[in-house]
Amino acid sequence: MKDLPDEELFTAGHTACPGCGCPIMVRAAMKIFGPNTVCYFPANCLLVFGATYPQDAFKVPYLHVLFENSAVCASGIKRGLKKLGKGDVNVVAFAGDGGTADIGIQALSGAAERNEDIIYICYDNEAYMNTGIQRSGSTPHGAWTTTTPVGKKIAGKELYKKDVPRIMIAHDVPYVATASIGHPADMLRKLEKARDLKGFRYLQIFAPCPTGWRFDTAKTVQLAKMAVDCGLWTLYEAEDGKVTINKKPKMTPVKDYVKLQGRFRHMTDEQIDSLQEWANKKWERDSAMVIE
Repeated sequence: MKDLPDEELFTAGHTACPGCGCPIMVRAAMKIFGPNTVCYFPANCLLVFGATYPQDAFKVPYLHVLFENSAVCASGIKRGLKKLGKGDVNVVAFAGDGGTADIGIQALSGAAERNEDIIYICYDNEAYMNTGIQRSGSTPHGAWTTTTPVGKKIAGKELYKKDVPRIMIAHDVPYVATASIGHPADMLRKLEKARDLKGFRYLQIFAPCPTGWRFDTAKTVQLAKMAVDCGLWTLYEAEDGKVTINKKPKMTPVKDYVKLQGRFRHMTDEQIDSLQEWANKKWERDSAMVIE
């Protein structure tokens, strides 16, 4: 970490909410990728607070088209650059979980199947935060959102989180990794590895959202660590399908994690027990991917 360049390619002065996990991630990523980079953004918080013309926090070129087009537009940028003899340029798509797990998954799957030479980063804040905190496929069980309200018949999201990294591993791409802003050294190493590989590379980075999750803005990094410790977020990477677990969770109680967030304030003991059971099964499933 001490060898990171001093130059900021994602600058101060953006308008992200206090405590937002996304700028922590993107600032680090741009230090790794460097100035020889072109970025793509769909509709998401990052585009709004970091790249709304004419006020722009990025010192590299970027393109914005439609919500569902991240992977295909990034693929087109890379192919165009190769035609111009600039195949060494890093092409990176930064998309939220809504634009990845739901709206953008068709283009994402196609780019992965074609093994397009791009880096796709999903910053996972577990809902459509930019458009009003609606639930996404990545929203966890029990969470309040504006489309999973709490009432007599509904008590938050009934379904469980979609596991997009496993879906991407099934595409047999060169590199898939999960990371968390709560573990910066691990995150930086994975970003660096993705930069240096060729072919399709996918990273999903856990980035808490104080606004949508309703927690104290000082606790962003703490919650990013707690999600890993309780097993709700596993740190691993898959290189050509071979999976390595980067940190074994402590399996601390899920209850300790959810009680710090207003989006879970309504949850009954039964719902928390259900989420705990899911976390246990998730760890069993993730650890079973490792073949000795």
